[in-house]
Amino acid sequence: MLELTMASVSAQDTAATAGMLMADAPSDPGTVLRVGRDKTVCRLATPDDWLFVSRVHLEFLCGPDGGWQVTWLRGTHADPSSEVSLAMVGQQAQALLYGGTARLPHGSSGELVIQDRTAPRSVNVGFYHEM
Repeated sequence: MLELTMASVSAQDTAATAGMLMADAPSDPGTVLRVGRDKTVCRLATPDDWLFVSRVHLEFLCGPDGGWQVTWLRGTHADPSSEVSLAMVGQQAQALLYGGTARLPHGSSGELVIQDRTAPRSVNVGFYHEM
């Protein structure tokens, strides 16, 4: 099972989070969870006017072994208007490259942060991959 939580935070909300959402899915091969602005395909959707987040920004995919990976999907622009970092518990945060994929080890937990390059706002996606 993969559990996700998402909070969108802006400069006005520095003391609080807005839009806390949760989603989960069983670790069945081929299962997909998406994060982005398009509510028709994303289980976790950000505010429509947060254009630094693509319509479908992050995709979590369960592989044939029941392990999960996350991909920052490339959008229509050559350069993204955000940065994404991945931090697993007990490790230092690392950048997730535009179009890049990272494996989430069994039993891992951590956070992905989508940071707007033009304003002080972010989308924080916590994850927990049950064994």
